[in-house]
Order: sequence, then structure tokens, then C-alpha cells
Amino acid sequence: MIILNNNKITYNSINDIPDDEQELIKNAFMATNNSYAPYSNFHVGAALLLGNGTIIKGSNQENAAYPSGLCAERVAIFHVMNSYSDQKIKKIAITARKKDSTDYIPASPCGGCRQVMLEQEQKQQEKIEVIFQSNGNWMKVFTIMELLPFSFDKNSLK
Repeated sequence: MIILNNNKITYNSINDIPDDEQELIKNAFMATNNSYAPYSNFHVGAALLLGNGTIIKGSNQENAAYPSGLCAERVAIFHVMNSYSDQKIKKIAITARKKDSTDYIPASPCGGCRQVMLEQEQKQQEKIEVIFQSNGNWMKVFTIMELLPFSFDKNSLK
């Protein structure tokens, strides 16, 4: 079953998600295998679909000197900004699991990642869709503004 409103879709099952987005989610699942999370044991993977069809993966990387680590979403976005600066990000899939588990658990982007994603969306002047698990369902939002409605952006600095 799919529940739709103007800003988001809720899927009751991963099988309800379109095949191309399931492929993006699978890449995010694979990215969790490269996570370095010895402190939190919380492995996060992100997969970004670029305008040219390329999929970029990122995983969270922790460090004993908190907060020196970096979230999966930012690892992937910063890689795109450096190596694919001419490409727009179309979609981001985010997945998470606990150490030594094959079961994936709900995880939405943290505040810092939401801010970075919002700035990227504004910079590229094109919406970015985000797919993640929430409350046992899969969610897809059509813009980062859905995740960060009262945002702080460059206009806040004027």
C-alpha cells in the first residue's frame, strides 16, 4: 500500500517501491558494509543518484575524537561536490543497521546532514528526493525542505 500527500509518499513495504529506487536502496545497504562505527555500532549507508545515472555511495566514519567522524550522507555528498561538481543529485537513499545484524532499521538524516542536503538542493536549484525507513515503513520526500521546514540558509546570514 502507498500513502501519498503533496510532499511525501509512505510505502508499507520495500516491494512497493519502484524498481529503480529499490536499486538505490540496495546500494545504500551495501554501503553500510564500509561503515567504520566501532563506538556507536550503528552502521549507516547512503546512495546518491546523480543526473547522469551514476550512483555514489557513502558510509559513516567514526573517530574516537568526537565529533571528528562524518555521517554517510555527508561523505557521499562531499564526494559528489568534489568529484562530480557538474552533476546534480536527484535522489538519496539512506539505510542503517546495528553491528553484526543483517536487519535494517529506521534512520532518518541527522540535523547536520539535513542542513548539508538543503544547501546542496539550493545550490543546484533542483529538488532532491530522499528515501529512508521510518516507523516500520519506507518514506520518500520530494524535497529536503520537508525534512527541514524552518531552515537556516544563506539568507539567514544577511
